[in-house]
Amino acid sequence: MADIGFLNGRFMPLAEAMVPVEDRGYQFGDGVYEVIRTYRGVPFQLEAHVARLERSAVAIGLPLPFRAAEWSSYVAEGIRLAGYAESKVYIQLTRGVAPRDHLFPVGTPPTAVMTVRQMRSLDPVLCATGVPVITVADLRWGRCDIKSLNLLPNVMARQQAKDAGAFEAIFVRAGEVSEGAVSNVMLVRAGVLVTAPADERILSGVTRAVVLDLARKEGILVEERAIRVEELRGADEIFLTGTTVEILPVIGVDGVVVGTGKRGELTRLLSHRFRSFVE
Repeated sequence: MADIGFLNGRFMPLAEAMVPVEDRGYQFGDGVYEVIRTYRGVPFQLEAHVARLERSAVAIGLPLPFRAAEWSSYVAEGIRLAGYAESKVYIQLTRGVAPRDHLFPVGTPPTAVMTVRQMRSLDPVLCATGVPVITVADLRWGRCDIKSLNLLPNVMARQQAKDAGAFEAIFVRAGEVSEGAVSNVMLVRAGVLVTAPADERILSGVTRAVVLDLARKEGILVEERAIRVEELRGADEIFLTGTTVEILPVIGVDGVVVGTGKRGELTRLLSHRFRSFVE
């Protein structure tokens, strides 16, 4: 078992994977990315992840070096080479290597990078007992639906959460909740599941889509609409969704207890349904 790197169609040990200093991903954050995990060695929702990668690339005018089927083949080969029971796959596309200039370079091929590492799931105890979160001002750019490399606001927010003894930072802009630094946010009020709409203000997660579909199949009323921060703090239940967090209950917001301070019944139900869906 070993961490695997991939650069422009070639696999290698991760420690050997290098890109030039003038790669535009390094110079400008000019690129997009995806994170994929496996369950029992199988990539979860791979087609949806690759489709989102392509949408993000098209949105910033970034040429696609591989077709979807090629990405699927490369991901499978990377997982095989790494040999882990469960893997976390990171894919990154940049506008390539060129002398530093804000204008798009002409005729420069994109840089395609992939890493495959061991997937370490969250502590099951944490997933059962829940986590505290804080709210922070949303200072990100206006196209959060593009999964770009420009993650400094997310990095700063996540560190702020850690320093405050919380697991996640929830972005709030003009009094409205958008999403977490590394997750989507859902709340429950009077049996209704509420989450921010999938517009340019959030990165609509692959896990988010799965959970909403599962909820609707259970007959749960789902509302995708703007959420005031006061609603968040007064919710009966809150949980986070994401590739690495799956469905993670929230038990406190800014020091205020959520509901009973324990994982709620609807959160528990959807967690069980999600596990069954995965298996």
